[in-house]
This record gives sequence, C-alpha cells and structure tokens, in this order.
Amino acid sequence: MIDVKATLNEAQERMEMAAMYLDEQLARIRAGRANVAILDGIKVESYGMKVPLNQVANISTPDPRTIAIKPWDRKAIRDIEKAIMDSDVGITPENNGEIIRLGIPQPTEERRKELVKQCNKIAEKTKIEVRNVRGELKEKFKKAIKDGLSEDLEKDAEDELQKIHDKFIKKLDDLIAAKTKEIMTV
Repeated sequence: MIDVKATLNEAQERMEMAAMYLDEQLARIRAGRANVAILDGIKVESYGMKVPLNQVANISTPDPRTIAIKPWDRKAIRDIEKAIMDSDVGITPENNGEIIRLGIPQPTEERRKELVKQCNKIAEKTKIEVRNVRGELKEKFKKAIKDGLSEDLEKDAEDELQKIHDKFIKKLDDLIAAKTKEIMTV
C-alpha cells in the first residue's frame, strides 16, 4: 500500500527543486545591475582543463555597474577574456594587465522587455514541471485506491497535494515578480 505522507513529501521536494532551479536561472539573467551570478556558467581553460571562472579568479562587484575579475595567476588573463568573449554574457571585457573589468550597460526599454519575456518563459517551464509532479502523484493516488487505499484518504491526500502545488506556484510567481521588478527598474 502507498505511504501517503512519504508521497506528499516527495512531491514537496520535487517542487522545491523546481523552485530552486527557477531561482538559479533567474539569477543568471542580467538586469542592468552588476551580479556575479551571470558569470556562473563560464568555464576557463586552465592548465589543460576547463574549470569554472570562480576557481581561477576572485570575482567582485566594486560598484553597481562593474564586475571586477582578478585572476590568481596573471597568465590566465587571456584565457579568462577568451572564455568571457565566447560565452553568451554579451559584455566585452577590458583589462589593465592585472584586473579584468566588465562594464554592465544600462539595458534599453526594449531589451528589458525582452529579458522579462525570457524570465517568463523559464518560469512557465518550471510551472509546467510543478504541474507535472502534481498530475503524476494524482495518478499514483488513483491507482492506490485499487490497492486498498480508502477513497477518503485519497481525497485528503489530493487536497493536501493541491495545497502544496498552490504554495509552490505562488512561490514561483513571487520569484518572477521580483525579477521582473528588478529588470524594469531603471
């Protein structure tokens, strides 16, 4: 027989993972303010291996429009610049021989609207994942009735599942609303 509590916990964990995914993806979207998370996906060639940028340099934001990258090994500056140019960050790095600076331009109104659309697409994919988890578990509960779960327990479990679903959809909506506000603020 199905363990309702464990199944609901599994649903909550999977929905939480979807919310974390959305949060990470939104952090990588450039909103006109310097944010080191936009460099998270960049891998740099170092000693014959591709390693994350934050493992070969110190990354900081000295002001709201600049990201400073200070390599631990000066010889790595060229490789870091190349990795940034090859990435989809869309910012040209400037270096003075010791530090690489990325100037974050103020996005235009059109670009901000584009970024909001991009955020909404990611959010919609995440919401679909949350809905899929709900649908999957509803099916599980329906099958469990045949295996001896009482209809009252199944109904209570479905209600609880719906509450969890609604909580996470609201959480996703809050995340996207906060990011939209951040992007649209000039």
